[in-house]
Amino acid sequence: MESYPTFHNEVGVPIVRIGCREFKCIGDKPPQDHPHIFLKMGDASEIVSPYCSTLFRFDPSLGAHEADPADCAYGDRD
Repeated sequence: MESYPTFHNEVGVPIVRIGCREFKCIGDKPPQDHPHIFLKMGDASEIVSPYCSTLFRFDPSLGAHEADPADCAYGDRD
């Protein structure tokens, strides 16, 4: 089973482009992370995290676990 796409904004950019509409936001890399929340854009093209105020924008050119900036994608390898 593939893990749920997870993103953070440790770099502090105003917009993080992502390749999925349902994902988990952790705010920053642990141990500075906020409560991990699941966000769903539905038919919208963007959503703001209620904890860290990061604007996530859907970009269909990216894979489900990819982000721009690329450092904002979080996974087991981090």
